[in-house]
Amino acid sequence: MPPGKYGMQEEWEKEGDQEIMMDFLLPTGIFLKFPVSRNDTIKVIKKLVWKNARSEALFTALGDPDAYVFTCINQTAEREELEEESRRISDVRPFMCVLRLVAREGDRVEKLTNTQISLLIGKGLHEFEAQKNHEVNEFRTRMRQFCEEKSQERQMLPWQQWMEYSFPCDLEPCCSLPSTKSRNTKKIFINIKFEACDESFMLQQDPQDLPVALMKSALKKKATVFRSVRLEPEDYTLQVNGSWDFIYGKHPLRQFKYIFSCLRNGQNPHLIMVHRSTISKHQEEQERMCNQVYKSRSQSRPPPLPLKKQNTSSLWSINEPFYIHLLQGSRVNADEGMKLVVQAGLFHGSELLCKVVTSSEVTVCSEPLWDQKLEFDINVADLPRMSRLCFALYAVIEKAKKPRGTKKKNKKADCPIAWVNTMVFDYKDQLKTGEFLLSTWPSVPDDKSELLNPMGTVEKNPNVDSAAGLLIRFPNIRPHPLYYPPLEKRNDDTVTATKEEHQKLKEIMDNKNYTEFFEDEKELLWKLRYEVCSLYPESLSKLLLITKWNKREDVVQMVGLLRNWPDLPAIHALELLDYSFPDPAVRFFTIRCLKKLSDNELLQYLIQLVQVLKYESYLDCDLTTFLLERALANRRIGHFLFWYLRSEIHVASVSLRFGLILEAYCRGNIHHIKLLTKQNEALGKMKILSDIVKSGSQKMTVDDLKLCIRQESYLEALSDLLSPLNPSIILCILSSVCGIIFMDSKMKPLWLMYGNPWAQGEMVGIIFKNGDDLRQDMLTLQMIQLMENLWKKEGLDLRMSPYGCLSTGNKMGLIEAVKNSDTIANIQRNSSNSAATAAFNKDALLNWLKSKNPEDKLDQAIEEFTLSCAGYCVATYVLGIGDRHNDNIMIRENGQLFHIDFGHFLGNFKRKLGINRERVPFILTYDFVHVIQQGRTNNSEKFERFREYCERAYKILCRNGMLFVNLFAMMKAAGLPELSSFKDIQYLKDSLALGKSEDEALKNFKVKFNEALRESWKTKVNWMMHSLAKDNRP
Repeated sequence: MPPGKYGMQEEWEKEGDQEIMMDFLLPTGIFLKFPVSRNDTIKVIKKLVWKNARSEALFTALGDPDAYVFTCINQTAEREELEEESRRISDVRPFMCVLRLVAREGDRVEKLTNTQISLLIGKGLHEFEAQKNHEVNEFRTRMRQFCEEKSQERQMLPWQQWMEYSFPCDLEPCCSLPSTKSRNTKKIFINIKFEACDESFMLQQDPQDLPVALMKSALKKKATVFRSVRLEPEDYTLQVNGSWDFIYGKHPLRQFKYIFSCLRNGQNPHLIMVHRSTISKHQEEQERMCNQVYKSRSQSRPPPLPLKKQNTSSLWSINEPFYIHLLQGSRVNADEGMKLVVQAGLFHGSELLCKVVTSSEVTVCSEPLWDQKLEFDINVADLPRMSRLCFALYAVIEKAKKPRGTKKKNKKADCPIAWVNTMVFDYKDQLKTGEFLLSTWPSVPDDKSELLNPMGTVEKNPNVDSAAGLLIRFPNIRPHPLYYPPLEKRNDDTVTATKEEHQKLKEIMDNKNYTEFFEDEKELLWKLRYEVCSLYPESLSKLLLITKWNKREDVVQMVGLLRNWPDLPAIHALELLDYSFPDPAVRFFTIRCLKKLSDNELLQYLIQLVQVLKYESYLDCDLTTFLLERALANRRIGHFLFWYLRSEIHVASVSLRFGLILEAYCRGNIHHIKLLTKQNEALGKMKILSDIVKSGSQKMTVDDLKLCIRQESYLEALSDLLSPLNPSIILCILSSVCGIIFMDSKMKPLWLMYGNPWAQGEMVGIIFKNGDDLRQDMLTLQMIQLMENLWKKEGLDLRMSPYGCLSTGNKMGLIEAVKNSDTIANIQRNSSNSAATAAFNKDALLNWLKSKNPEDKLDQAIEEFTLSCAGYCVATYVLGIGDRHNDNIMIRENGQLFHIDFGHFLGNFKRKLGINRERVPFILTYDFVHVIQQGRTNNSEKFERFREYCERAYKILCRNGMLFVNLFAMMKAAGLPELSSFKDIQYLKDSLALGKSEDEALKNFKVKFNEALRESWKTKVNWMMHSLAKDNRP
């Protein structure tokens, strides 16, 4: 077939409500042909088929329409059953305009649920079945049972506890709030309205009161005004007007983010009194949906298979070297005149268990043959449970053809081709036997570092038709299966340490930068492991790193010690999820520690917890179960777990694992499928619109875009959904005035503004980006949010308010639009006659703030500016955020400064002609100082207060330095270009002065602070150059 487009793809990509001629094949043998609208649903089309079939032969043989389902060939050339009949034909996009009607088989409810899950997670469930993999099947069965049980337990909860799942409280960090009532606390006015009632009351309440006190006041007021019977506050809850945010429980009113925000901005909160019967209706509706699915499933569930008894041998009785057979390769692509070599290494985490083994060299061909035994210098008995066999395939130039200058060059650096990893034991603890065809992953051509990739996935490359393959055989060492034995605790004699040994141990433990140890230090740590357990439990990672995992006696001792190890706080436990610590006992201990995290803390670290799933060696692991359990107990956690997994479903190395976890989550949250599907459909429409705008094939104006979204299919998809950025926010209807525009930057992001009929005047804006990887922005904003929380816990509120950002797929995602704000560049340009002088206009910012904050409001705006400027100065310095210019620093009208676009961090600054254009560690220009000093050059008191804010904020971050280092280290699994090695992490360790005293750290920070102030003119020049390049004046 010649290259080109086939099928109906171009037709479906057209916009509008045109009719399309379709063919229908009926089970009676009748053929129908008639036009349908592109916006018709499958349900409507089925009705049209029945209407047209009435006049045809054998119509009476058809019977009930519900007994049939349409099938089509989809865009991936697979047969698809169209069980979800609410879908539009333009969204189904069949390859050809042919629908076949077939009799329904199997359980309709089950099939419909499977279809909905497949469409939602972006991966057909039939792909899991096609794996024909026992581990996949057992994982699906166990997780489905686990998640469905959790769902049924949830439906039995009393209404207040059910609310904690469905509408968890959105709270400020509690330590930033006063714990005792102050007589001077100013009361706030709160607008209260009862549901299904037009009247509202204005009540005065102490912000330190609990929600129940406010509800008592509201019921008392209602009883007085309407002379009605007093009702009990325990039967009510408070809902934020126009959102799914609720206020209840044992927290003071001002700790709720909504109330806190209103207090800060001088606004009156608007709340609705909701009766428990309304909440119970929501609960019953969800229960009905779940019961329908679970009832259908319980009827069709087959009985479990009986377990077969097997003869087994003990692994620890085999004192013979471990070996494998390297048989042959397939689909290998390399230059002629080279030789092919395979390197193999046994790893436990990052530790090489024995010397690397290299195969013989064979001539390059598509299917090279080795048929060679590769023996490792380790006995089978000493193989740790999580032994990982890593292979690298590479090509070398034949020695005779090597030029003279390359004699000393290491052969392995010549041409890396591919790598692949596999576990030595299967998921049931059994030593693998027999042949395995390993589909490899392509190596990075320019990577001259180690060829083996123990940090990489143990999954085979699913693109088997294009990937090079390695066929290996694990030997049958014994006639019976060999299992890794359960580890029984063995007591060993405790050792008494000398004073000198104790002192040396303290030195090792106190040094936070320790990653490598000398042999004598390793011996000391192992000898004094019980002292480490009792005196330095948070240094568990150091002990695990020096444990000899290729010595089974030591492994038994370490696992036994771990059972009695005191639980660690999350800041230290998170470190143990790194790929360097793969042992099941360590993973189990880590999850035991993380179970103590509150829901809000778990949400803070959820991005990293999803990333380290990539280090897991088997599908069924403690971390997966933990995340699913918490997601099924808190819908906010479930929402973000879904999107963090769904956004990487296109990544081949995690597609299977993430797809299976997503399926399990959906099984345990049947009602959530509908809400998430609505978000997914809206994102799909945004991507289509974005692609049209970006294609440039037809010049699209904003008016064309607005006309496009008025079509029924777009209007329906883009209205009445929960925001993926925050599931409490309802995106109701696109604003009729400025509903959608596209921005004039490289990726043409779409800007959508939503109005809310329940909250008049309240607009919510979201920005859809298509073509940018938002994961680095997500990580940076997460860190800024974490910094703000740590500062607030110590009573320092620096008014950071980082905006929402969420990656939702391959190089696409959403960003929260910050209302009433502008870039410094725009403010400077609008106050100057030329781009060249704009950056040097020191009065521009202060004059802009004066225009937005008349008279008495100006002092508060300058205070907001001072606090937020201090916060971002410290945050950008610590995180090494680069590419800072006046177009990615913004100010709200209330004075809050904030940064956007975090394309470079950890010291990766932009370079021009080999010169580092950003010379200063953080941005502090004289026009910022001019605002802080209220426009007076001699106002040093205000500036010194700003300096104190910076220093105090920095000290708080230094005290929590290990938390930031651990969170960034966990993100190495994400594959971000600027966070791939320990060198990147070292930048963070240096900026947080890890291993130094607080005085030393502060001294260094003061030097950097003064340097930034001295070099302010260079920043101005940088900004001027940027303004000249980006001058938008006509």
